[in-house]
Amino acid sequence: MAGDGIGTGKARSRVNGAPAGGLKLERVWTTDGVHPYDEVTWERRDVVMTNWRDGSINFEQRGVEYPDFWSVNAANIVTTKYFRGAVGTDQREWSLKQLIDRVAKTYRAAGEQYGYFAAPADADIFEQELTWMLLHQVFSFNSPVWFNVGTSSPQQVSACFILSVDDSMDSILDWYKEEGLIFKGGSGSGVNLSRIRSSKELLSSGGTASGPVSFMRGADASAGTIKSGGATRRAAKMVILDVDHPDIEEFVTTKAREENKIRALRDAGFDMDLGGDDIVSVQYQNANNSVRVSDEFMRAYEEGRPFELRGRLHGEVIETIDARDLFRKIAQAAWECADPGIQYDDTINDWHTNPETGRITASNPCSEYMSLDDSSCNLASLNLMKFLKADGGFEVEKFVRSVEFVITAMDISICFADFPTEKIGITTRAYRQLGIGYANLGALLMASGLAYDSDAGRSVAGAITSLMTGTAYRRSAELAGVVGPYEGYARNADAHKRVMRKHAAANDGIRPSGVVATEIVREATKQWQAGNKLGDRNGWRNAQASVLAPTGTIGLMMDCDTTGIEPDLALVKFKKLVGGGSMQIVNQTVPRALRSLGYPEEQVEAIVEHIADHGHVVDAPGLKPEHYSVFDCAMGERSIAPMGHVRMMAAAQPFLSGAISKTVNMPETATVEEIEDIHYQGWKLGLKALAIYRDNCKVGQPLSAAKPNKAAETPAAEVEKVVEKVVEYRPVRKRLPKKRPSETVSFSVGGAEGYLTASSYPDDGLGEVFLKMSKQGSTLAGVMDAFSVAISIGLQYGVPLETYVSKFTNMRFEPAGMTDDPDIRMAASVMDYIFRRLALDFLPYDTRAELGIFTAKERAAQIQAEAAAEAAGVDLAGMAASAPVSAPVGASTSPAATPPLEAEKQAPAAGSSTELLELVSGKGADAPLCFTCGTKMRPAGSCYVCEGCGSTSGCS
Repeated sequence: MAGDGIGTGKARSRVNGAPAGGLKLERVWTTDGVHPYDEVTWERRDVVMTNWRDGSINFEQRGVEYPDFWSVNAANIVTTKYFRGAVGTDQREWSLKQLIDRVAKTYRAAGEQYGYFAAPADADIFEQELTWMLLHQVFSFNSPVWFNVGTSSPQQVSACFILSVDDSMDSILDWYKEEGLIFKGGSGSGVNLSRIRSSKELLSSGGTASGPVSFMRGADASAGTIKSGGATRRAAKMVILDVDHPDIEEFVTTKAREENKIRALRDAGFDMDLGGDDIVSVQYQNANNSVRVSDEFMRAYEEGRPFELRGRLHGEVIETIDARDLFRKIAQAAWECADPGIQYDDTINDWHTNPETGRITASNPCSEYMSLDDSSCNLASLNLMKFLKADGGFEVEKFVRSVEFVITAMDISICFADFPTEKIGITTRAYRQLGIGYANLGALLMASGLAYDSDAGRSVAGAITSLMTGTAYRRSAELAGVVGPYEGYARNADAHKRVMRKHAAANDGIRPSGVVATEIVREATKQWQAGNKLGDRNGWRNAQASVLAPTGTIGLMMDCDTTGIEPDLALVKFKKLVGGGSMQIVNQTVPRALRSLGYPEEQVEAIVEHIADHGHVVDAPGLKPEHYSVFDCAMGERSIAPMGHVRMMAAAQPFLSGAISKTVNMPETATVEEIEDIHYQGWKLGLKALAIYRDNCKVGQPLSAAKPNKAAETPAAEVEKVVEKVVEYRPVRKRLPKKRPSETVSFSVGGAEGYLTASSYPDDGLGEVFLKMSKQGSTLAGVMDAFSVAISIGLQYGVPLETYVSKFTNMRFEPAGMTDDPDIRMAASVMDYIFRRLALDFLPYDTRAELGIFTAKERAAQIQAEAAAEAAGVDLAGMAASAPVSAPVGASTSPAATPPLEAEKQAPAAGSSTELLELVSGKGADAPLCFTCGTKMRPAGSCYVCEGCGSTSGCS
């Protein structure tokens, strides 16, 4: 796309205001005369998805076609989520080629229809480049594009919506209806309720108004009803109230009060877990809440001044409050239940390109899309790892030209898109808001040998974001020369130009650290200069161009290690295998990072092995302590400090049209004062929105506690004795006597039946195991016999049973699912069940507690003990550290063991990277369980995504 002497793109100008010609395109990834599909090797796969909770098959399609380099997980998610047509019929899509063609050809046809291309050859290049990038996971459109484009369904392409509501009953009821329609389609919306008069104001009839918090109840019930009507994820919605609204204090404490209600009901025996039968009786659980704070309020907070709350009807002062007291209440509520978040109103509107049309009052549920009321945004995200060179450099030119293709396609989509309401359609077509973004930033930084929480890491992130948005707006100005600027541009031209100059000035303020960042900033500067010059002449095609979205499902589709702007979740993760099953692997970015840092291959292998065993890099052989920070993650032994996340957001924010979907995770020990300071720093650093989450602050999450650190509790002298024994020990086989006590247990795992016979020594201790699961003489029977002999000999040579338990539990393969054992309701495999059963029968309580294996009675006792302790104001964590606590009734032994707090419904085995991290670190993760497949979800921006099936808790 070269020409016109501007950047690397060319767009023909208009003649007398009328479109003339179209885009002349050049190839970037493709080869002339070779179709992208002919460059890769294709293979057939079977996609069978099972429910983690009961082992039932909830999806099956065999013989689907994918490139050989697509992971099993990516293929599974795309097959189940995006293939259209009824399963088992000829209309069902069965190949990735069909899916990509359905989308790419639709975009190409629309581009030709609406005059985007200079000639058919340019349309050919556009389609093939789009196809190549989608095939090779260079970028992805947001989910609605894959759901709807090229089908008989309405061509909805947007995932993010903003609604409006005025101070009238008709408007409020319209809000309920519009929100319901959006939820029905699987998307989410946000709305600001500040126009609704407060409960402290009068109605025209003389009565007192209900206030916005009251009307939130109806909307919340509607969202919950639509969710329970068949959706596989919670309704995603955002509710916002301005800080000067008279009902602001009630709004701030609303969800915190409900959280107290949840605790009381849980203690009374009701099922208040996320998705529990009784959680639906609690209000306000279907929305994220945010307070819109103004600069005036923040300055009043800084100076300790009073702040005025004003009526909605006439603007009169209803009440005067202490700004610091309200800001503390916001932090207190966030400490208690993670809500409300903060949105910085004046900062948002200072970067607004369309102020003459109206202020930005709201956002989508994940807070990355911020624009006019009754509008929408379609998203697409680039996979940054696809632009990382082998030598650690960045493919600047390919990145620029890829952004050009993607932003062009996104704008074309608005030409043919359908929208859930007429008002949203009118606004979106008039302002054409786009949301290009990226994923895999955390992986890119780690692979480059840069710490996420470092000046060097932030400079690269800021530079890439600036280059992306600068290129997108430059292409938007070129498109304006071809097909005209957006309809609302003329009345907002001065404001739009002012914001473009602000972006360019922010780019000039980047202080690049290192050669790579310097090269990226240099190109970004060219893009902003060229784009602003062209925009002064043509205007711009799009009122907005970029956001940083969660990239949940599409991140998995692109095989990204990290989502959006997030760092790595952990250094170890789950990988699904062909034919079923999974394995634990060290993130592939780790060895690449070690090589970038100059470590020889032998040390790389040793460090990777250490990470596989321990889940972290601390004390890894040969790893320099100054390099530890490169491998810091969102969770685990070395987790990134909260301000590290905030500073990364601040590095990217000046180069985004919208905002950033991200939650700043804080440890359970974080104080209200620390949260208050994070909120304040977010304003000072120029963020548009900020949300925090303090670990274990919500009741509707699995309870958790860290494993006891046995090493820390063992005196040094005892450690020396243990080492000495290990050095001198020589194994001697201790055979069982001819007559030995034994017991046989029949079992069923996922419908497969078997028998387990365990024999022990007369002085106690397991010494022999026999397993029967098939007819004598069959292959399975022979394998199980051989396995039994191997385990039995190992036990007789002194291999501790807990070693076998730690190795074989959580091993996942078919058959798996529900069992007939009341103590082990779910098993990831037959091996997982067998060794959990052996642990319950032969290991003492404190040993099992470390392994997270409990009887049903013990789990119930733990929950009761936790509830009783909380009611009495006892700190169980502190008590566990200072005083012995008796084991729950039914525990095998160890009266001095401390019962860990474990959710009654927590999955008994790891089925995702989050669950694997919990097992490795011994610390619980406050992530919800997937409603579709039952595994624990992974954070993705301010939402969650399921690695197993791709379901999300948000709107992306």
